[in-house]
Amino acid sequence: MNKRILLGVCGGIAAYKSAELVRLLRKHNCQVRVVMTESARQFVTPLTFQALSGNPVHCELFDASLEQAMDHIHLARWADLFLIAPASANTLAKMAHGLADDLLSTLYLACDCPVYAAPAMNQAMWHKRVTQDNITSLRRHGVNFIGPDSGSQACGEQGPGRMKEPGQICAELFKHAQPKSMRGIKLLISAGPTREPLDPVRYISNRSSGKMGYSIAKAARQAGADVTLVSGPVNLPPPDDIDVISVETAQQMFAAVMNHATRCDIYIGAAAVADYRPARMQEHKIKKHMADSVIELSQNPDIIASVAGLSAKPFVVGFAAETDDLENYASQKLRDKNLDMIAANLVGQDEGGFDSERNALQVFWPGGGQHFAMTEKNHLAHQLLNLITEKFHEKNPAQNP
Repeated sequence: MNKRILLGVCGGIAAYKSAELVRLLRKHNCQVRVVMTESARQFVTPLTFQALSGNPVHCELFDASLEQAMDHIHLARWADLFLIAPASANTLAKMAHGLADDLLSTLYLACDCPVYAAPAMNQAMWHKRVTQDNITSLRRHGVNFIGPDSGSQACGEQGPGRMKEPGQICAELFKHAQPKSMRGIKLLISAGPTREPLDPVRYISNRSSGKMGYSIAKAARQAGADVTLVSGPVNLPPPDDIDVISVETAQQMFAAVMNHATRCDIYIGAAAVADYRPARMQEHKIKKHMADSVIELSQNPDIIASVAGLSAKPFVVGFAAETDDLENYASQKLRDKNLDMIAANLVGQDEGGFDSERNALQVFWPGGGQHFAMTEKNHLAHQLLNLITEKFHEKNPAQNP
């Protein structure tokens, strides 16, 4: 990203998330300077942000130790982007009415760079008409809002007002700031689980949530790719501006993928496809007295190997979820299935994997490999996609944007 980001931190329990936000921004080669309100310092110390950002933290409107004691002018001219996270109802009200009684609110008036706000407040405060009027006014003046989310709040209540997670905030910033490194590329990705019906009620499936595949699809679209997503049954909203093909069984996913594989440049097989299906689906619900019955299984088609076996195959990226000996199994799959790259992760661990918002990946390609440490899946998706794009362009130099 390579941006100079001014981060404003307001008072509220969500201020602890801003520490992780600074860490993620630094990982994307951003320079970060932090401005804190007096209330914010009641929740997180300036020393925390100084250690994470590598820069002094700014708290006072007039600092006699600085030349001309006009910190707000220097910071406003320095920043490429001004992000306020968390943005409290009080600070949003000041901004909407042009008040400037502290460093953060003064910076808003002094800066001419893009401004983003990630609100965080109690659900009743969020719903209050005056708060919504302030937000409407700020939108008219060009402020970009990220969130808030809805859910359980620190006060014990439920509703909108939770600050977006740091990885989600970064992804939103990257959507506007990152170069279109995949412009003109057609990308096909499969995500989520498959369901193989036993009877009208039951099915064989797995714990895949689809979150990693969906995050990659959104990151690719933000990078300029033309994305088609073949999705198994998930509890995720369809991504904006992406062609989504919904399927249920492995055979349906195979048909949808093979129908598009010859027309794509990159195929990413992030779906957790069932290896086997019941040979026969029972017409009626299987009763308890049949519990000892033997269920005969048939093997499902190997989607990733079929795409990699095409005479004019796209750049093929596989996924491997393993419980042990990850490097050996992933490397063997890379060779046996003729893949260009494979992204492998350990499941069944204390952190990451299925149903989690975080994950870590070990990526292999012929002659090389790279490790991505545990982080939020939205952030990990951008890291992985950057690597895929790099290796794709190495193999297809004529398609460089």
